[in-house]
Amino acid sequence: MKKIIYYLVVIMLFYSGVSFSQQTADEIAKKVANPVASMISIPFQFNFDFNINGSGVEENGYKMLTNIQPILPLPLTKGINLINRIIIPVQTQKDVTGWNQQETGLGDILYTAFISPANSKVIFGIGPAFSIPVSTNDFLGTKKLSVGPELAVLGQPGQWTFGGLANQLWSVAGDKNRPDVNAAYFQPFVSYRFAGGFSLGLSSENTYDWNSKQLLSGLASFSISQIMKFGTKQMASFMISPLVFYGNANARKPEWGVRTSITLIFPE
Repeated sequence: MKKIIYYLVVIMLFYSGVSFSQQTADEIAKKVANPVASMISIPFQFNFDFNINGSGVEENGYKMLTNIQPILPLPLTKGINLINRIIIPVQTQKDVTGWNQQETGLGDILYTAFISPANSKVIFGIGPAFSIPVSTNDFLGTKKLSVGPELAVLGQPGQWTFGGLANQLWSVAGDKNRPDVNAAYFQPFVSYRFAGGFSLGLSSENTYDWNSKQLLSGLASFSISQIMKFGTKQMASFMISPLVFYGNANARKPEWGVRTSITLIFPE
C-alpha cells in the first residue's frame, strides 16, 4: 500500500512540472471543483478501504472500489445546460460479508441529469437521480430501481469553492425480497486553489437510512490535487486523499482508507 501511494505522488510531482499556461491550469482547476461545470471530463476514482469489520485477524476485511464517473454537459438553450453525470462502480471486497468470502463485480449505476443555468451568481444544478440495479453480485447492489431528486449548490469567490451536493432516493421497483431503499446522501465540500492548478480541499460524504434511522456511512477526506498535462495535449487532474470513517456503531465501516483519482479533462 505504501508503494502505491509513493508511486502516485511521484507521478503527480513529475507531471505537475510539465509546462503549460498557468492561467489555463487555474481556470481548469476552478471547473474541476465545480460538480456542474460545463466541461467534459472523465474521472477515475480509486478507493482503498481497510479493516472494515475491526482489527482482529479474522475481521480485517478490505474493499477496493473504482468509480468511473463521466460528466457530459449539453446546452439546452443559451442560458441553460444539462449536466449528465454517471457513476459506474466496480468493486472487489474480501472478508466483508463473511470470513474468507470475496465478491467482485459491478455495482448499481447512479445517473443524474442536472439542469444548471449557464450564468448565475449562485452556481447550482437540480434534477432527477436514478439508481439502476445492474450489480453483478447480490452483495454489491440493492436489486432495486430507485429514483429521487438531486441538488448541487456552490459558490466560487476568489480562489475558494464551497458548497454541497445532496440527493434522496426511494426504491420504486425491483426484487421484492430485498429491503426498500429510502436513503439521503449529503456531501459538503470546500477547497482553495493556488496558482498553477494546485488545490487543497476538505469534504464529507454521508448516507442516512430513514428505514433504520441511522447514519449508514460517513467519511471525511482531506485532498491534495494538481492540474497536469499528459504528453502534449491531454489535460488531467490528479488527486490523493486520506479517508477517515465514522457512522453508527452498528454499521460496518473501515478503520482507514485512501482515495486517489485521475480526471481526464476535455476543455472547450
